[in-house]
Amino acid sequence: MKGNMRDRPYYSARTGKQPAHAKVDLVVLKRIFRTQYQHFEQEGYFQQDLGFLCVEQGFVAGRIGYDIEAAILLELRKSNLSPILTCLDGYSEDDFLDIVELLYEHCSKPVERHYHDWNSCGWHCSSFDQEAGRAEFRERMNPLLAAYGNGFEVSDHGEILTLPDSGLEPLLEEAVLTTDPTNVDSRIDAARRKFRRHGASIENQRDAIRDLVDVLEYLRPRLKGVVTRQDESDLFNLANNFGIRHHNGGQKTDYDQVIWYSWMFY
Repeated sequence: MKGNMRDRPYYSARTGKQPAHAKVDLVVLKRIFRTQYQHFEQEGYFQQDLGFLCVEQGFVAGRIGYDIEAAILLELRKSNLSPILTCLDGYSEDDFLDIVELLYEHCSKPVERHYHDWNSCGWHCSSFDQEAGRAEFRERMNPLLAAYGNGFEVSDHGEILTLPDSGLEPLLEEAVLTTDPTNVDSRIDAARRKFRRHGASIENQRDAIRDLVDVLEYLRPRLKGVVTRQDESDLFNLANNFGIRHHNGGQKTDYDQVIWYSWMFY
């Protein structure tokens, strides 16, 4: 978290007495999140959409209107999630991650603001930069989410994604830039998000692998200059004979999908 955590590990992690990547549970996650949320709220990052409370004017509505709870109910189809600081302790994991996505959606950095000092009211903001606000939200939230469970992050699309398997991060970080963004780049990006999305089912993951194979099929005429004929055969053998693309009696499906779908995807 920028300004709050340093890049290098502390003593116990450096000396091997404490795992450098020790995980936190949901209770601790919410405790740390509370501090981060309060920072953004006090600095005015949610005022454009969610409004704010003024000691003289009362509640000043943002773009989503006067009834915040109703707006959250409409967006998430869940009740009893607002006010966030009041309800936070009762959130399930899914509730919490839904709220993180919602806050990303409604986070905008104040560009113009003034401090209303009457009774220490706080910042009143009048213009905003949504792109900058969302970037700062991800910068503060992602180290926190990475420390929870198997590790999560908020993508630049505002989706909660699982972190890639250790050592395979470069495969997902590398940009795909071709002369055919419609048939290649965007399809690969969508498959990445589909596979890694929080709560993705086995069916979602299989669909993501199938989407990647479809891109490979589209590129097949150009593969000869990149992979050997045997490698090409092996790739399509996985897709065509192991329950990914086809459904017939000859498919080999007696394998642990959780393990092997991850391997196939990467």
